[in-house]
Amino acid sequence: MESVIRQLLEKKNYDVNDLVTIVRVLRSENGCPWDKVQTHKTIRKDLIEETYEVIEAIDCDSPEMMQEELGDVLLQVVFHTVLESEQGHFELGDVTNDVCRKLIVRHPHVFGDVNVDGVDDVLRNWDSIKMDTKGQETFTDTLKSVPKTFPALMRAQKLGKRAAKSGFDFESAQQAFDGLKSEVDETEAVLSDKEKAAEELGDLMFSCVNVARKLDLDAEELLSQANEKFLKRFEAVEKLTVQDGEDITKLSPDRLEEYWQRAKKQSN
Repeated sequence: MESVIRQLLEKKNYDVNDLVTIVRVLRSENGCPWDKVQTHKTIRKDLIEETYEVIEAIDCDSPEMMQEELGDVLLQVVFHTVLESEQGHFELGDVTNDVCRKLIVRHPHVFGDVNVDGVDDVLRNWDSIKMDTKGQETFTDTLKSVPKTFPALMRAQKLGKRAAKSGFDFESAQQAFDGLKSEVDETEAVLSDKEKAAEELGDLMFSCVNVARKLDLDAEELLSQANEKFLKRFEAVEKLTVQDGEDITKLSPDRLEEYWQRAKKQSN
């Protein structure tokens, strides 16, 4: 192991194979106490967090930030792979081999003799090949394959999209919106019953996702944008109350609404 470490220290540039070696060194007998005790489950959230940091880099349009964050995601991929290789299950080369074969199989219009006429044909072929290779025989099978660990809005949109491929869908965004209004009424009717309200609120939120989907919008992104808008307007409300010498915690709902409207005008 000492010779391996020495070789690593002498290198000026590293590749993905060096990353695998470094992780193995960290998990070796004389490696890092923290790295040695990690399991798939203990670093599970790290992969999620690193992925979101890549998304933030993309939103910030920062190549430098993206390069760093993609490296962190790659580390997670390698770390999980090394854990499995220690059990004799698979190596990084197996992971790479599988994804390469998948891409070749799912692009017969590039690597085969299938002709396509635009993106829609490509997506139809992709879905058909995916169902075949995964042994999915029904549309329900495709819905069940949507991970339960997805954020709820993302999963709802995926479920609706896959169900729509069977023809089970609203004809238009207006029809979906009419369904949303119906869910609002049903929710309002049971507000005094917490258990029933909980169920109806779930249906209401799912209906909101359907409207977004029919408008070709991403519900998860829309809520993220709404979160940021709320944060900025709340910050504006608090600043306005400070400027007026008010204590925000002692203001009545009506006064808070006045400040909220002022904050909205500032942001428009």
